[in-house]
Amino acid sequence: MKLEVVTANDNQEIQNSIIAKIRDLINYKNLEPGDKLPSERMLAEKFEVTRSNVRDAIQKLEFYGLLKSRPQSGTFVANIGVTALNGMIEDILRLDEPDFKSLVETRILLELKTAGLAASRRTEADLAHMKDTLDAYAQKVMNNQDAVQEDLLFHLAIAKASGNSTMNTLMLTITPEIITNFERYHVCDDNQAVIGIQEHTDIYEAIKNKNPELAKEKMKIHFKALYQYCYNA
Repeated sequence: MKLEVVTANDNQEIQNSIIAKIRDLINYKNLEPGDKLPSERMLAEKFEVTRSNVRDAIQKLEFYGLLKSRPQSGTFVANIGVTALNGMIEDILRLDEPDFKSLVETRILLELKTAGLAASRRTEADLAHMKDTLDAYAQKVMNNQDAVQEDLLFHLAIAKASGNSTMNTLMLTITPEIITNFERYHVCDDNQAVIGIQEHTDIYEAIKNKNPELAKEKMKIHFKALYQYCYNA
């Protein structure tokens, strides 16, 4: 499995423009909750952008609960009043791009929780997936190869095992930006990758043994360098 590394601001301006135009379209046509939007193709032609751009904008509005896509049916206005929808879209358009330190801090808070939940809820399939990502990370590190993606795939496997779809979505949302900035900010030294093999193994074993408190404690130990970056920088 490979992660697509995409910087958050690559298409931010285009995406915000499309979101604003979708808002204007909803207002102009007096669309109500449950009403259907034009197809992605029609919106792309109308806004003179690619379908991919439109899809990204729609997915963002879906993430915030403002639109609802139904397979084979299309995209619909969510069950929310138009006034509230307009206000929320304005808030979305004003959102600042999170700085790297904020992303790392959010990741720490999320993963302490997901580690505990994973230890309580993990399935055998979750464990197998976690072990595969752990082995892939260890192999890359021992071959002196960059293992940033494999490291984060291990943590995404833990988020999936937590059984909390919202936390899993949040991890998937912040992960690409962390990947693209990890080395630029020199958060961890070269030896940290080797140490990470044992730390990952300790987290995995705690989750395997269904010990939530130990899983959270081992995650804290693993995040020592990140804690120092966030709180002692």
